[in-house]
Formats: sequence, C-alpha cells, structure tokens
Amino acid sequence: MSTSKNSWLVPVAFINIYVIWGITFLAISFGLKGFPPFILSGFRFLAAGLMMIGWLFAKGEKANSLINWKKNAITGILILTGGTGLVAWGEQYVSASEAAIAIATGPFWFIAIDKKNWKYYFSDKFIPIGLIIGFVGLILFLNGSVSNVHHTAVDGNLRITAFIVLALSSVAWVLGSLYSKKNPASQSTFMNIAQQLITAGVASFIIASFRQEWHGFSFSNVPASAWAGVLFLVFFGSIVAYLSYIWLLSVKPAALVSTHTYINPIITVFAGWIVAGQTINGSQLYGLSVILLGVLLTNVTKYFRLSKRSKVKIRRLKRLVNKTVRPYQPV
Repeated sequence: MSTSKNSWLVPVAFINIYVIWGITFLAISFGLKGFPPFILSGFRFLAAGLMMIGWLFAKGEKANSLINWKKNAITGILILTGGTGLVAWGEQYVSASEAAIAIATGPFWFIAIDKKNWKYYFSDKFIPIGLIIGFVGLILFLNGSVSNVHHTAVDGNLRITAFIVLALSSVAWVLGSLYSKKNPASQSTFMNIAQQLITAGVASFIIASFRQEWHGFSFSNVPASAWAGVLFLVFFGSIVAYLSYIWLLSVKPAALVSTHTYINPIITVFAGWIVAGQTINGSQLYGLSVILLGVLLTNVTKYFRLSKRSKVKIRRLKRLVNKTVRPYQPV
C-alpha cells in the first residue's frame, strides 16, 4: 500500500491506536461486568481471529505451515494472553484508568529485558535518567493508589497484587514482541495476526478452565453493557487498532508509532471520567506525569535522531532540485 497515494490513512491509523487502545481499558471493565477475565479474553481473541482467518481463506491464502503456527502461537500467547489477558484479570481490582497508567511503564520493561542492546541503551545518558524518573513516578502512582483503597470496596492487598500482575503483563508483552522480532513468521501480516489471535483465544479458554471460570457462567446472564464492551474489544481493539499498529510500524519509524504510550493513559482517564465516573487522585495524577516524563526521556534521543535525519533528507532534496531545475534563460 503506497503511503503517498493513501497519506490520509496515516493520521487515521494514529487516531486508531491513540483513541481505541485508550478506550480498550474501559471496554474491558465493562466486559468484566458479565464475563470472567479469561473467558472475556478468550472470546475476544478467538472471535476476532476466526473472522480474520475466514476472510483470508476466502481470498485464497493458506495456513498450512506448522512452523508458522508455532511461532505465532508463542507470540500470541505472550503478547495477547499474557499481555492483555492479565490486564483483564487486574481490572477486577483496579480501575481502567489505574490499569492504563500501570501499563504506561511498558517501555521501561522493554529496555530492561532487551539485554542484547544494553550497551546501546546505556550509552545514551537520557535512557538511564528516564528509567530512574519513570520508576520514581511508578512508586508515586502506586503510593497514591494504595492510599486510595479507603475509597474503594477492594482489599488493599488485592490491589497491590493487581498492580504486580499488570507489571507482569507488560513483561509478557515485551517478551512476545522480542520473540516475534527475532523469529518472524513467513506469511502475510494479516495471517500472522489471525493465527496469534486464534492461539491466544484458545490459550485463554484453557486458563479459564483451570481457573474454573466456566462454573456458574452463562451467556444468558451477560448484561447488555458487557456485550457492548466485548463487541468493542473484538472489532476495534483486536482488529482495527491492532492492524493499524502493525501497518504503522511498516510505514513509519517505531519511535514515532510508540507515542501511543503517552496518549493511551490520558484517553483512558478522560473516557473513564466521562463514561463511568472513574477518577484518580492527585498523587496518582502526579505519578502519571512523572512516568510519562520518564518515558519521554528514554526516547528523546530517538526522536532527535529522527528529526535530524528528516532535516538531512530535506537538505539533500533541495540540493538535488537546485542541480536539476535551472532558472529560465532567454536565448
């Protein structure tokens, strides 16, 4: 797909990952009103994956490589079942806004786990400074969240456990991303995503069975608000936003695409306030600001390098134009 002919798709795709992924945290909280966490995740992923692979089969694509299924299964289970499924579990005990803010620490885990590039990361003075500031912000946020327990009906220990699980979900997402990068499957992006969604859905249902989530669960007892949350997660969270994210990575620098990390928590906070009346206290808001500052510092050099590279390209283009386009001279 040519970005020059379809330049309007770029801002639309950015809006998708900024807004939809921000609202996704709120949609999960609505889904949990009728679904246990891993049944919710399994239904969401499997439905989206089956629709996508059905469309691909209708176009004539095949999915008969066991190696590709294995690679996508590992990626899907880590990123989706572990990364997103654990978010659903955590949101049983914390608000959507709190979950989104906790997940905003994802870039820090990426740097901490990507040992192969430590030399590069820590040669940049902004990265360790950003890491320290970010974790200070996380401590401030968690302190504000624990002090907020008196305003909720959830036990303080469960809330702390939920924040630990949310941190683990970020770790799972990073591990899956690194595995996918080092072990790419040899299929179309759409087929890879479909297989990841299907295997993640099956894995989520298996976990739900071990947790006995099916006992006492009935689709007939699910309220309309929970169905609305699930439908949003299937069509917008798992298909539209995920595809937008993967496509943007193929046409725009990763440093630019990663800016959704800053926007998603803000969208979630405002959406939670407007739709569900969710609020965060001053300490949590202060912690969020410090976290986002840390994330910005860990990426500032990449943004500067990106800007510098763009300026160099513009100067080269101007020199080329000056050489090839001469002013008109009458004979």
